[in-house]
Amino acid sequence: MQSKAKTPEQYIAELPEERKEVISKLRKTILDNIPEGFQETMNYGMLGYVVPHSKYPDGYHCDPKLPLPFINLASQKNHIGFYHSGIYSDPKLLDWFTNEWPKHVSTKLDMGKSCIRFKNPKKIPFELMGELVTKMTVDEWISTYESVIKN
Repeated sequence: MQSKAKTPEQYIAELPEERKEVISKLRKTILDNIPEGFQETMNYGMLGYVVPHSKYPDGYHCDPKLPLPFINLASQKNHIGFYHSGIYSDPKLLDWFTNEWPKHVSTKLDMGKSCIRFKNPKKIPFELMGELVTKMTVDEWISTYESVIKN
């Protein structure tokens, strides 16, 4: 479900009531923990946390006019999606996260390549998600991205 919202605030305002609080809390978790240099924006109709062109002029290889994406957050039809590109491209980070998950949540991890799906908003491990956000700096993300894309 892509939103036409132009700002994160507009995106949240357009959400169903039952999703506003949890998306706002996840957004705050990201903003409170994301390393310096990433920028919040609307990206692909979702909340996006990107490497701006001022830091990485090449942009995203699929569309260089777009900044390099890192994290996206979206209210989907049947879940809340937390998309973390670092998990997809860094096996050590993925291993860390999958090993930490059961220490924080009793439910099974529902995850695709980069998407962590939260079907029950009451079972979101905000502390773990905040820690995940801290695990990769802008420079580390650019280096990881380039090592995957340029190989």
